[in-house]
Amino acid sequence: MSRKKTKKNSGFSWSIKIFIFFLLVLSVGVLSIVSYKSGFADGKKYAQTKNKKVLDKQKTLLTKIKDIAAPKNDLVGKLQDVLASEQRKEEIDTKHEFDTLGRPPKGPKRKVIKTKVYSSFKRPRLAIIMDDVSFAHDVKSIKALQMPLTMSFLPPSSIHPNSAKLASREKLYMVHLPMEAMHFSAEEPTTLRVTDSKEKIEARIKEIKTLFPRVYYINNHTGSKFTSDKKAVRKLIAALNKNGIGFLDSRTTAKTKVPEVMKSLGKKYIARDIFLDHEANVDYIQGQIKKAIAKAKKHGSAIAICHPRKETLKALAKSKKLLQSVELVYINKLI
Repeated sequence: MSRKKTKKNSGFSWSIKIFIFFLLVLSVGVLSIVSYKSGFADGKKYAQTKNKKVLDKQKTLLTKIKDIAAPKNDLVGKLQDVLASEQRKEEIDTKHEFDTLGRPPKGPKRKVIKTKVYSSFKRPRLAIIMDDVSFAHDVKSIKALQMPLTMSFLPPSSIHPNSAKLASREKLYMVHLPMEAMHFSAEEPTTLRVTDSKEKIEARIKEIKTLFPRVYYINNHTGSKFTSDKKAVRKLIAALNKNGIGFLDSRTTAKTKVPEVMKSLGKKYIARDIFLDHEANVDYIQGQIKKAIAKAKKHGSAIAICHPRKETLKALAKSKKLLQSVELVYINKLI
């Protein structure tokens, strides 16, 4: 009798142990599920909080971008709002640049290349120089295009006192140096004149070098009278050479003496090939961009000049696909 009772007790004991083990396993499982759900909820809450912070940051950035570059439906619209809200005291008028009826003279004669042979190993290059850059909104509008456009800054004056400071923030820039024109009444306060002495011109170029220590090249603002005077051009080029600055002829007159002076000094003549925006019309400017591309393909490279006016910015934005047929570069990649 005692053995049977022992077996029964033993069997009952094992049943209790198994039941307790099952309860323990079940408890651990329940605790794991609860813990997982709790952790998941905490993780979800953390992710949502973080995501909200990111979205809030994006909204803040978008607000800032809208304040800077203002679009309506697209980038071009934003650019127009920038120019509308921070417009210059005077609209940019490029007609004063030239000596005859506001029409630009032709670019220099250049060697025609064998396009098919050239294009098989090297894409034609086009450099676009943006003249008259003077204000912060000019720089913002140009940069908003996200294109390699070379900015040429007017020297500081009472109207645009921060131009040198703005240029100092750029890796590459030019200086758009005011020079005497044939017919222009609203010239810049400090304009080089035909009658200026060698010493005066040298002092002005030295001042420009101080204001713009990393100036790569200078091109003339107006200057139809100055650049058509051989003596004046000689004095200017000599002063630029002393300061390690090159000269790019804007060709505001067909009578320019810069090619002659450069040849006599054994230096390469560099000039713009085409003006893009002497007419404030988007379709017209797009037509000029096509001509600039054609010139680049014909000669292997080309230099175009334009200004940060709203029509020009819009035309450039609309011509992005068109410009893919050439390599758009900064001026230092071309000269």
